[in-house]
Amino acid sequence: MSTSAYEDHRSAWVSREELAERLIPLIGRLYRDFGVVTSVHGHRIINLSAMGVIEAHERVWQLGHQQLALEQSRTVLEALIAIEPGPASLDIARLAASLDAAGADVDVEAHLRAELAELLATEPTPSANSTDVVLYGFGRIGRLLARILITHGGNGHGLRLRAVVVRRGASNDLVKRASLLERDSVHGLFPGTVTVDEENEVIIANGTRIQMIYANDPAAIDYTSYGINDAVVVDNTGRWRDEEGLSQHLKSKGVARVLLTAPGKSPLKNIVYGINHNDIEPTDRILSAASCTTNAITPVLKAIDEAYGVERGHVETVHSFTNDQNLTDNFHTGDRRGRSAVLNMVITETGAATAVAKALPEFAGKLTGSSIRVPTPNVSLAILNLTLSRPATKDEVNDYLRRASLHSQLRQQIDYVESPEVVSTDFVGSHRAGIVDGLATIANDVNMVLYVWYDNEYGYSYQVIRVLEHMAGAHPVVFPKRDDVRLASV
Repeated sequence: MSTSAYEDHRSAWVSREELAERLIPLIGRLYRDFGVVTSVHGHRIINLSAMGVIEAHERVWQLGHQQLALEQSRTVLEALIAIEPGPASLDIARLAASLDAAGADVDVEAHLRAELAELLATEPTPSANSTDVVLYGFGRIGRLLARILITHGGNGHGLRLRAVVVRRGASNDLVKRASLLERDSVHGLFPGTVTVDEENEVIIANGTRIQMIYANDPAAIDYTSYGINDAVVVDNTGRWRDEEGLSQHLKSKGVARVLLTAPGKSPLKNIVYGINHNDIEPTDRILSAASCTTNAITPVLKAIDEAYGVERGHVETVHSFTNDQNLTDNFHTGDRRGRSAVLNMVITETGAATAVAKALPEFAGKLTGSSIRVPTPNVSLAILNLTLSRPATKDEVNDYLRRASLHSQLRQQIDYVESPEVVSTDFVGSHRAGIVDGLATIANDVNMVLYVWYDNEYGYSYQVIRVLEHMAGAHPVVFPKRDDVRLASV
């Protein structure tokens, strides 16, 4: 490469980097001042670095979209600030596409006002949508939920993380809990600052005061004494999974509802956001967010069933080890789980296959399942071996799932990737419930095998947050409306 070509490429990159840096305060202002969550074809661009903003623009182009220039995004963002929209989830790429379709002479602000007329006509009442959240337990899922709630603080309304309840483990318990929030061996450093107020037993993370409450009895806490009212308690302990056990939380002052981050026993509703979240009723006081695996596979199964019909299938999960296993061989009440998690693949059971029917009743009796625990700390893989009602081809189903990941009602749940080089660690931190590996797809007449990656910690935690937002009436309105994606041949 000549020196001139080298300098040209370098100069072009610096210009893109500079422009991306100029977008960041626009994205931040929309989020903080107006409660607007911005995305590029479903990929959030809030709280990103300049590199992250550029990568988000390039990713959707790699997936088959028309390339979105950073200049186009700036035009849309500046116009949005000018019209001052209310809280919403706005897709910058789709708004830019509508501007292009309108022609070069279009009045940008007037066009966006027309596109967002429904949103602008709604009088925002953010204070009414503020909901206190208490995390009962502060393990792997609890700390990730805390990270998400803190970074989603926005303009201070919506979901507000107010407290964490744990049993005191040591004299310096508060400092240790704060350190675990700040430092994570899998997900890296907390994006911001974490300090402690030992006198008041408070963790302060990016300006969010989190009251640490030490208690052994979920029924005996007076949350109102901490200024917490009508809270949703998110039980991350897994200790109780039935209505009787979880009802203990409702006996505490200041608690209105409970959400379990594990499969709930009947008659509790198991909610997979994007699938059956509309089944949540105002009278529901205890709900389950199902399991990470159920959340990963159910959206993909729904999409496939709508397109091809699923007669039957088997789900095999290759799952990262979890804290209920032993580091070295030791006694365990479960079969095989006493053997070292870091040295062995361990065959075990999974309830995810049958749990799918709790969110999608049409799958009742259609699926079997099993699991292999493997020596990785995070990111798992579900292999869906399905028999279909109508034949499919690899190219057809991959095109369908790719478009579903970009445009459909399930695009928050389904992601799609085509690369011969991706491995499990590439999906650490994914916001989607599951990621279809297109190159691994097998389709032979009515037999289909799909490989679905999922961050069983972070991806699941985002699904929990979506359920929380729906319970609280705080989930942002989506504009433009998502498409109804169908097979190209239909």
